Amino acid sequence: MEFNEEKGQLEDYTQDGTVDLQGRPIQRSKTGRWKACYFLVGYELFERMAYHGISTNLVVYLTNKLHQGTVEASNNISNWGGSVWIMPLVGAYVADAYLGRYWTFVFASCIYLLGMCLLTLSVSLPSLRPPECDKGIEYKNCPKASMLQKGIFFLALYIIVLGTGGTKPNISTMGADQFDDFDPKEKSHKLSFFNWWYFSILIGVLFSTTLFVYIQDNVGWTLGYGLPTIGLAFSILVFLLGTPFYRHKLPPGSPITRMLQVFVAALRKWKTHIPEDANELHELSMEEYACNGRIKIAHTSFFSFLDKAAIKTGHNSSWMLCTVTQIEETKQMSKLIPILIFSIIPSIFGMHIGTLFIKQGMTLDKRMGPHFNFSPASLSAVTIVFMMIGIAVYDCIFVPVIRRYTKNPRGITILQRIEIGLVLNIIILVIASLVERIRLNVARENNLLGMHDTIPLTIFILLPQYALSGISDNFIEIAKMEFFYDQAPENMKSLGTAFSTATYGLGGFLSTFILSAVADITQRHGRSGWILDNLNVSHLDYYYAFVAALNIVNFLGFVVVAKFFVYNDVKQSKTSLEMHTTSSKDNARLSQSTSQLDAKS
Repeated sequence: MEFNEEKGQLEDYTQDGTVDLQGRPIQRSKTGRWKACYFLVGYELFERMAYHGISTNLVVYLTNKLHQGTVEASNNISNWGGSVWIMPLVGAYVADAYLGRYWTFVFASCIYLLGMCLLTLSVSLPSLRPPECDKGIEYKNCPKASMLQKGIFFLALYIIVLGTGGTKPNISTMGADQFDDFDPKEKSHKLSFFNWWYFSILIGVLFSTTLFVYIQDNVGWTLGYGLPTIGLAFSILVFLLGTPFYRHKLPPGSPITRMLQVFVAALRKWKTHIPEDANELHELSMEEYACNGRIKIAHTSFFSFLDKAAIKTGHNSSWMLCTVTQIEETKQMSKLIPILIFSIIPSIFGMHIGTLFIKQGMTLDKRMGPHFNFSPASLSAVTIVFMMIGIAVYDCIFVPVIRRYTKNPRGITILQRIEIGLVLNIIILVIASLVERIRLNVARENNLLGMHDTIPLTIFILLPQYALSGISDNFIEIAKMEFFYDQAPENMKSLGTAFSTATYGLGGFLSTFILSAVADITQRHGRSGWILDNLNVSHLDYYYAFVAALNIVNFLGFVVVAKFFVYNDVKQSKTSLEMHTTSSKDNARLSQSTSQLDAKS
């Protein structure tokens, strides 16, 4: 009986190469799955409260407290947001090459908390912000923030960038790592993981875009930034409490270095003929991969030029000879790049278009009853609510129904899901252009052309575009996160997740360029310009139409790239993983037997 129980325990180890924090084989029944994800979701919920508690209303602080203009504030937010989302490439590199996901996350979260504390300090001390601007005075005559005041505020923001660089690419990847692909039940849970992961964190976003924004607008910025900072500290504690339950992937080494070695080796042998038999290319045995906890990938004909890196020429340097698996990993990451490129333009929508929506809302009638004014930034809550509803409907109704016809476990492919979201983005921009035209017509009819004039239109005229944004995000953002994680090689998952966030970062920098270029070009030769500090004499309707046209062109390019994309065959690595697991089990048996003998002695 004791033997059977012992055998059952030993057979309970995960099959995907995950280990505990000390690098030992780990049992499925005691770790991972949603039991571990509850702590990760708990962290993400409070972290999103903190991040969106800062970012949602940032345009209001920059314009009303630091007295920046519309274009300057929008560009500062786009540059900061771009940095937040591009820095995960560095965090993913550190995690994969040196520290692993867990320790990279722990160190980065401490930096993140330091930035939040400094930011709260900068909005709390009167000496760190310029004097208030008198009501009715034009922006150009408001007292400007000094270099020291701006320096401390933006130093805090960019310390937060460093922190999020190490947390964002690793937290969702760690969550997906908690499900073993080679256990049927866990694999089925993983298929909907990203949907419900996103649903859970949206609760935190909803909280921040309502309560925190209200506090910032009506109580004060000290408490409005102080509460998110406390929330972040609590989220780190929640993450640490879940440590005994986490499954970990060992850092496989620098993925960027391995990819560069393939390109260099292929270029150095560009004149060499590729053998017809792929078995003649350099590759390690299955046993060697299993012993090192790595996964062997079968040869494909895709990007065949890179196969030259595996041709045996007598030189065994890692910059001259690469394995077939290393080449296949490079191929898999390379074919993600076209999708990444065509995901940049849609990210402009999330960067400065949302900021301009808030600026529009500041010019409209914000009254809700006789004693309450609705904050423009809180309209983001409408996006969150519709996104949460969309996730539930998509996962519980849409996928089961469509699955009957397509036979795809996901209902539709990940790229088809993104394409639906891209179409919705175009519709949103068209609606935004029409709504802005109505707002400008009302302003002109009532001769309300001053910078601080309130247009007699309810702020809720913006609701359709905010609601559709939530539905669009359900298709684009979740699918994008799942796609780059799912299609990245097993040993490059953090880098794959960082590719997803990089689309936001590149979109942020591109949006800064486009906004500045359009603002400058449309003001030349004495023209009034499309984007001015005074939105009541601007032409945001033209600008939205222009961005809609960019999205149409981008959508056509995305459809072409998606049509030729070939999804990875995830089954081909199972044998290698099973061999690795068998080896891990044997080591566990040996370790347990030794411990029992020591105890008897």
